[in-house]
Amino acid sequence: MSTQIGFTHQSGVTVDTVPAAFQQTAALRPHQVALRTVGGTQQITWREYAQRVRAIAAGLAKLGVRHGDTVGLMLTNRPEFNIADTAVLHLGGTPFSVYNTSSPEQIAHVFTNAGNRIVITEQVFLPAIQGSGVPLDHVVVVDGPTGAGVVSLHDVEADPAAGFDFDAAWQAVRPADLATLIYTSGTTGPSKGVELTHANVVAQISAQQHDIMRAGFDDRGVSYLPAAHVADRISGHCTNLFTGMTITCVADAREIAAALPDARPTTFFGVPRVWQKIKAGIEARLAEAGAARQALARWAIGVGVATAKIGVGGGRPGPLLAAQHRLADTLVLAKLRAALGLDELKVAASGAAAIPPETLEFLLGLGFTVTEVWGMSETTGVGTFTDLRTPRPGSVGRALGDLRLRLGDDGELLVRGSIVTRGYRGMPEKTAEALDADGWLHTGDVATIDADGWVTIVDRKKELLITEAGKNISPANVENAVKAASSLAATVVAIGDGRAYLTALIVLDPDVAVLRAKHLGMPGADLATLAEHPEIVEEVRAAIRSGNTRLARVEQIKRFTILPQSWEPGGTELTPTLKLKRAPIAAKYAAEIEALYAEPQPADVHSVH
Repeated sequence: MSTQIGFTHQSGVTVDTVPAAFQQTAALRPHQVALRTVGGTQQITWREYAQRVRAIAAGLAKLGVRHGDTVGLMLTNRPEFNIADTAVLHLGGTPFSVYNTSSPEQIAHVFTNAGNRIVITEQVFLPAIQGSGVPLDHVVVVDGPTGAGVVSLHDVEADPAAGFDFDAAWQAVRPADLATLIYTSGTTGPSKGVELTHANVVAQISAQQHDIMRAGFDDRGVSYLPAAHVADRISGHCTNLFTGMTITCVADAREIAAALPDARPTTFFGVPRVWQKIKAGIEARLAEAGAARQALARWAIGVGVATAKIGVGGGRPGPLLAAQHRLADTLVLAKLRAALGLDELKVAASGAAAIPPETLEFLLGLGFTVTEVWGMSETTGVGTFTDLRTPRPGSVGRALGDLRLRLGDDGELLVRGSIVTRGYRGMPEKTAEALDADGWLHTGDVATIDADGWVTIVDRKKELLITEAGKNISPANVENAVKAASSLAATVVAIGDGRAYLTALIVLDPDVAVLRAKHLGMPGADLATLAEHPEIVEEVRAAIRSGNTRLARVEQIKRFTILPQSWEPGGTELTPTLKLKRAPIAAKYAAEIEALYAEPQPADVHSVH
């Protein structure tokens, strides 16, 4: 079993629960802004944060929330989420979030499993919550008018329980108490509620602060990923509570690029697609520049990438390249970082899926220090990380904190340590499948571990393709090879399980497609029209050909089709964090997949050669 880990706060006090950390933070620098919205329309200091937590906790106590109770939250990224969540934690309760894209049926599954009698939400989500059919004692809304069976957060805050002892409530919280439930995004079936304790959260934040960054009151972060995802809840919300860093809330993740110049984060976590969109945005900006500026920018970025590649290989650039890099940084790269709002970024992190090495090298070339992380809800977030100064594209680095790693007989990555969950809520059989008798978590990822202890993820164990000839292939490796070659392909799905060769479904990036449509003299053309345009087809074909050159012959894509629509996070095909739902995709696009292998070849199926 793992040794209990505490967190030494900047105040000098060692804490072992989330509310204890918050109380230290709020007292240390009460006048500093803790939470804000884009443009500063809302700015909440630590003093105000603490006052509202005290008031809301008292109001929730009157509604019946007690130590050990669960409280659901279905909110966009807004200060009210952080404040309400923290208030529940101070009652010894277990707040958990629901993905905002959840259907009534999905909400019913989560609420039934969690057993919550209260939900805190927004007006826009009321129909889905009420449509779930789950009986609730109270529905609390943070915005707009109330109706039958609905109370406002303002009214809850103004109506405390008589004689409620706030300090006694939070001081009664213990490390073994549940801090939250993280519901897995359900790529392979109904979501499971991962139970994370205060001890898990403390261990995660403590290890991150020691191994990756030392965030403090002068740091800034951005909350834009779903609060239901472990990354935003732990590395965003909880890191704010422990370290005092200011969080800018971005209600719509699609607006993140526009929000960054306002937020100016010093630490920023992005899933690979976010980093790829930043890269595509730079490329789009260059495409609209004059020829001279475009040539200068491309030269500077090329110098940056060349320098980064040498650094990744463990070398140092020669005098000429070093001089060129200094000039490139002064003339272009520093200005690009400032334009993006990332000129003060100290820690750039990528995770949740593999990032193409070319994208990573591009970011390093811009001058970012990047850590690639691997983790799961079951590891309270980060499990492994690459050192900021010694990145290795393709690897997810070494173990965080006290996490221990080993490989199973079939190459599956097994982990054990203080950040590992105790199990899934109300699912003993699923818990027994994931956690063996010795406490090792079976991650489901096939991996390799080198002599230095650095991990490389091959793919999800259940997602490996086995061809007709019996070859095991990582679809993610194939997909990333194509995405690295063109920003036009938002999503690539490699097909080939039990088949003689690999094919692919391609989904165009809507933002990049708009730019291509302008270039083609077709402003306003929809994706269905663009998917059939010869130049678009040829660009996708070229990307696949380029990707194929990096793959073994058996891994190469032979045919592809471009789907006539985009895929939205939380839809049939993608989880809210943009992971592929391979089984639903295979079912929904069965006809398109069969057409990829049909003879003669249908018109909407394209050969790579």
